[in-house]
Amino acid sequence: MVEHQEKLWTFDAVEAGQIGNETTVEITAENIAGYARIALNSDPFYQSGGSDLVAMPTMVMSYAPLLREEIADANGFVAFEVSETARSQTPFAKCEARWFLPVMPGDVITGRRKVLEKYERRGSKFVTFRVEAINQRGEKAAEYDYTCIFEYAKGQRTVPAKNDGPSSKATPETPQSSNSGFLEFNSASIGNVLAELAITESEEIMIRKNDFRLAGRKNDSNIHTDEDFAKQNIFAGVTNSGPATMSYVDQNLAMSFPVSSFYSGGSLLMRAITPFRGGDTVTFQGEITGKSEEGGKKLLEVRVKGINQRGELVSLSDASLPFA
Repeated sequence: MVEHQEKLWTFDAVEAGQIGNETTVEITAENIAGYARIALNSDPFYQSGGSDLVAMPTMVMSYAPLLREEIADANGFVAFEVSETARSQTPFAKCEARWFLPVMPGDVITGRRKVLEKYERRGSKFVTFRVEAINQRGEKAAEYDYTCIFEYAKGQRTVPAKNDGPSSKATPETPQSSNSGFLEFNSASIGNVLAELAITESEEIMIRKNDFRLAGRKNDSNIHTDEDFAKQNIFAGVTNSGPATMSYVDQNLAMSFPVSSFYSGGSLLMRAITPFRGGDTVTFQGEITGKSEEGGKKLLEVRVKGINQRGELVSLSDASLPFA
């Protein structure tokens, strides 16, 4: 009897252009509110069901999820995450999302996903996927490029970052603004510090996030919910997911800027630096780093640092927010 051998989706087997199956999700006031709750966003706007209700920008990763295990399956492979013989994780390294149109109740979003590229850096191997969210009118509402670590270089635990990134330690700064209203483009200045947001994670919160699914197959065992499995992987324990941390950056920015600043061509790039573990409290601190006005287009650049209670830099994000 010949024993079945898995055809693993290794880094060598990954090819740019490999596509996954499309998904379709109807956006409702209820799932917009549900996403806000699991993102620990207490803003009553997302619970209102009003006529002006729109989804949190980072909800794109729920209504058009990555589903990399299903991309592997669609191309005849078995992903490491669901392998029976060589199970391991390909964890989050960074993600850049771009938004073009509001997503609101009644929209029907088709998610399209593919391998964008793969590359090696300092001995580690990365794969970037592109996911597009297309509405019922055939318009692209949003897209994101999600990079996973397929293989770590021995002894390394760094992730891709811009050359101007800071060191792995950072000292919290005192905020100079309060959540009393949105910042205006004309009054905003480079160096302005935004209102802070502090988030404490727990295992229960991580499980709730894992259980919130609008498309794709559920995975009950991963490095965000399974302690024993997580200990076998590079982070040596349970950690928060990259998309969850991105939702906190989204929420932090929304304390100072209207959601329309995302949906009219805004973008957000987040790099994971240090694991966000259960029990950690991470404070998100934003600062305006750029301001420009050209051809009638007004743009603010913002950097957001996520710093844990030990003073470690957990995430580093850069947002570009246009203003009318």
